[in-house]
Formats: sequence, C-alpha cells, structure tokens
Amino acid sequence: MSARGELALVMSGGGARAAYQIGALRWIARRFPALPVPILTGVSAGAINTAFLAVHEESFAERVERLCEIWRHISVQDVFRVGPLGLFTHIVDSGLALVSGGHFRPKRHGMVDTQPLREFLARVLDAPQEELAGIAKNLERGQLKAVAITASSYTTGRSVTFVQGREIGPWERADRISRSCTLTVEHVLASAALPVFFPAVQIENGYYGDGGMRLTSPLSPAVHLGAGRILAISTRHVPSLAETRLHVLEGYPPPAQIFGDVMSAIFLDQFDGDALRLQRINQLLRATPEGERQGLRPVELLLLRPSCDLGRLANEYEARLPRTFRFLTRGLGTQETRSNDLISLVMFQPDYLKRLLELGESDAEERAGEIEAFVG
Repeated sequence: MSARGELALVMSGGGARAAYQIGALRWIARRFPALPVPILTGVSAGAINTAFLAVHEESFAERVERLCEIWRHISVQDVFRVGPLGLFTHIVDSGLALVSGGHFRPKRHGMVDTQPLREFLARVLDAPQEELAGIAKNLERGQLKAVAITASSYTTGRSVTFVQGREIGPWERADRISRSCTLTVEHVLASAALPVFFPAVQIENGYYGDGGMRLTSPLSPAVHLGAGRILAISTRHVPSLAETRLHVLEGYPPPAQIFGDVMSAIFLDQFDGDALRLQRINQLLRATPEGERQGLRPVELLLLRPSCDLGRLANEYEARLPRTFRFLTRGLGTQETRSNDLISLVMFQPDYLKRLLELGESDAEERAGEIEAFVG
C-alpha cells in the first residue's frame, strides 16, 4: 500500500455514457498496467464497470482491455428488448395504468423489458448462478479490499450501499446506509435500473432502483471503506462560460429536454458538490493538529470528466438507433433539442460508444501529468 493510502476507483452513473469511464481507464492502464486498486465503488452503469473489474483475476490492464472490448460491441439489444411488440406492449401497459385511475394493474413493470441485460450481465460477470463469485476469490488473494455498489430503496426511500469486503465496518447516515452482503447480479441490475424506463429490482424484501437517485455523496462509500486516494470518473461535462450562452433549443422545451434535465440533475450533478465538500474538509484537517482530528483524515481526490457535452455528441448518432425505439423517442421531441441528455443515457450504439471510449482516452492523455502524479 502507498504511504498516501489505498487507492479507490469511483465510477458514477450515466447509462451508455459509462463507456467514457473505460476509455479514461484504458489510458491509465497502459501507463500503469499492474496498478493495484483495492477499493472499487460504482453506481448505476458505473456499477457494471465496477463489478466487471472486481470479478476477474487478470492484471488491471487486461481487465480494462476486456471491458473496453465489451463496450465496443454492446448494443441496445443487449440491454432491453427493442422489437415493436415488446416496446409497445410495455408502453401501452404503462399508459393504461396511468389513465385507469388505479383500476388497471400492469403485469409488466417499467417501459422496457431488461431481461437481455440480466442475461448479458450473468455472462460477462461469470455469474450463471447470480452470485459474483469472482469477488470472493479476489478478496481471498488480497487483490481487493472492498467492492461497493449503491442502489436506491423504493421501500425505505434511502440510498443503500451494498458492500462485500474484508474488515469493513458499517455506516449509517440520515439518508444513506451500508449493508454487508455477497454481491450478485441482482445488486448490479438494481443499481442500474433507470426509473420509469427500467423495472425496479427486488432484493430480499425490498425493491430498488438506480443508485444515483438519492446518492447525494457519491464519494462517501470510498471514504468509509478506508481510501486514502480517490480516482473518480464522472460522465458529466461542465460547460465553459461560452458554452452556457449557447441555446440548446428554441421555443417551448419538449418532454425530451425536460426529462433529460431531470435525469442529469438526479444522476450526473452530484460529484461536484461532494468534491467541493471533500476539498474543504481536507483544508480544515490539514490546519488541525492530528490529535484533534477525531479520527478524520485527509483524502486525496482526482476527478476526471468529459471535455465535451455527451448529450450534444449523442445527437450525431440518434438517427442510427433501432427504428421502433427511434420512433418513440422522437415523439418526446428528441429532434427539437441540441443536447440530448435523455438519449445519451440509452444510446447503446456501437459507433457512439466507440466515440466515448476514444474521448475518455484522449481526455486522460490531456491530463497525463496530473494522473501520473496522483497514481504513480
């Protein structure tokens, strides 16, 4: 372990945008192929990346390269059923429930059928029996200290971080709690279950959805797990002053713009506030004698993020979505806005994903000096 403390990798949500994270990791893995990352935490699509890195036994570089190949070839069909019958049946059921005043109870939940994603995860995570057995093996051989996947409980209204690790103490705050467990495909599915679009996932006696919904402190699981350094990869671009002056649409905002802004606020905007809090706490701790810190410690942070708007980038690939899915999303007004945050979440198009991988890699290279100083 480095004298600066154990390294944690924190990956946020963002649906298809999570391919960007692997592009950034690919550059890092080429520079540090044997990099030890004993603490892995993720939420939503970031939980999928986290689980993959946690279950496999190869070197850091080999695991990242394998995950990169998976993102290169994934498609919408690997995530949810896109045929006319499947999509329309789920949407009609949802519509009937809405207009029936509660008299019609849909047999299906969510707007899409995510059974393909369940099967895909079981395959790539080597979990035919649901349990992520590779995590226990990597914990035993000392490659891992802890893996944490966060989901939002519809039953209790709290953020729940499911943890599997060695010598890990529990934590509980007003709006978030940890639970020690053996991680399974269900935990990953729950963390990635986009509300309304994807059905909630039952774990034990509760139902869970996307982990980004109530996670106001995305860096906190890594801190609780003992990280001395946190490498966090966001999928949200922070616009420059010039970019904020550009209009993303003209006229009244269509549902796609409104939904996209809501999704961004819920799933993509939390890193910045949490990073600022961590920075201020670090400043206070460094100005406080060690004997008076009450067990608190400074935690180094490096936050990587896209250099361009991934929603705007998604516009270039919207026409290549499956026809039925494209027809439905255009009904929400996706062609009336220049920044399609909503579409970017579900843009599991190989060409778009390849572009995100390349962008992540080039953005990491642009910050090579910072990364080498932080990781090396």
